[in-house]
Amino acid sequence: MTHAPDPKMLAKAETLTEALPYLQRYAGRTFVVKYGGHAMGDPELARDFAEDVVLLKQVGINPVVVHGGGPQIGAMLKRLGVESRFVDGLRVTDAATAEVAEMVLAGKINKEIVAWIAAAGGKAVGISGKDARLVTAEKVGRNEPDRAQGIERHVDLGFVGTPVAVDPTILHSLARDGFIPVVAPVALGADGDTYNINADTMAGSIAGAMGASRFFLLTDVAGVLDKSGELLTDLDAARIAELKADGTISGGMIPKVETCVSAVAQGVDAAVILDGRVPHAMLLEIFTEQGAGTLVHA
Repeated sequence: MTHAPDPKMLAKAETLTEALPYLQRYAGRTFVVKYGGHAMGDPELARDFAEDVVLLKQVGINPVVVHGGGPQIGAMLKRLGVESRFVDGLRVTDAATAEVAEMVLAGKINKEIVAWIAAAGGKAVGISGKDARLVTAEKVGRNEPDRAQGIERHVDLGFVGTPVAVDPTILHSLARDGFIPVVAPVALGADGDTYNINADTMAGSIAGAMGASRFFLLTDVAGVLDKSGELLTDLDAARIAELKADGTISGGMIPKVETCVSAVAQGVDAAVILDGRVPHAMLLEIFTEQGAGTLVHA
C-alpha cells in the first residue's frame, strides 16, 4: 500500500527539479549583487538575503556583494549635526562628510552584512574598493542651472568619485578560497584621496571587470514598469532608449537602467533589476522559469 505524498513536500521536490538546469548552467560562474534600499534596513529581509547568498555559494556559484548605505550615512550626519546637500542625487561630500561616509560604509554596514552571512553559515570577508587597489576612482563633477543668471554653474561635489579602473584579483582570490566578498563603495583616487562612489555604479563596474554571468541590482521597486504599471521582464539597450524617450523610464530609474546597460556592454551576460523587499526575489529570478524582475541583456 502506497501513501500519497504530502502536497507541500511534492511542491518542494518539483521546485528543486525546476532549479536543476539553472544550477548546471551557473555552476562556477560569478554573480555580482548590489544590495541596498529598504531590504538592507529590515532584519528579516537581511536574514533572507544572507541565506540566499550562502545558498548561491553552496551550489557552486560565486556571489560578490556590493552594498550602499545612503540613508545610514544621512542618519549619522544628522546625529553629528552635519548638513547634507545633493546635486543630481549625489551627496556633496566635503572632507568631514567623506570621513563619516567611510566610517559608516566600510565599518558599520559592511561588517553588519558580513555578520548576517556568517549567521547564515557562510564565510564572508568585508573589504572596500581601497583593498588591493580593487577600484581606482576619479573625482566626479556636475553642472547645475543658475536660473537667475540663465547659465550653468560647475558644482564641486567634493570627494565623490566614479570608477575608472577595476582590478578584481582580490575578488577572484577570495572566491577561489571559499569566501564571499562584501564590498563597500569607497575607493582611492590616483591623487591618493578617498572617494565615495555610488554603489550601483561601483557594482556595475565590478560586474563588468569580472565578466559576471549576472549583475543583480536590488531596489525598492519591482523593476521597470510600463505606463500601465505592468512589469517589463525583458529589455535591451534599444528598447530602453525608446522607453526613456517616451517618458516610461524616468527619474531614479534612469541611472539604474543605464548602469545595467553599461554592465552588459562591458561583458556581463545579463543584468537584473529586482525588488529587494520581496523575500528570496533573487532565487526566484535565478532558479525559476518565470523570473522576478526586469532582465537587461545585449
